[in-house]
Amino acid sequence: MVKHMIVWKLKDDIENKEATALNIKSALEGLVGKIDGLTKMEIIIDKLPSSSGDIMMDSEFESNDALMAYQQHPLHVEIANGIVRPSVSARLSLDYEV
Repeated sequence: MVKHMIVWKLKDDIENKEATALNIKSALEGLVGKIDGLTKMEIIIDKLPSSSGDIMMDSEFESNDALMAYQQHPLHVEIANGIVRPSVSARLSLDYEV
């Protein structure tokens, strides 16, 4: 199993950060069951004030090959390019095997 973790910082000029975060959460969590090899997708938006990021993605894949396929999958690309990337100013990721 492979874990794929991302932390995003929303752009400062986003007017309604809560609505934007909810939109990202709904879109990404909706991919489970639609992309082979994606076994878990949890988007955390309820952060403590001590956090430096705004949104965290905790996802799991059957294998590294499944993660690579996910990154190119049209449903993921549509969400990444249409919803996530236009809203974020910074992205950090960490992938590891469990």
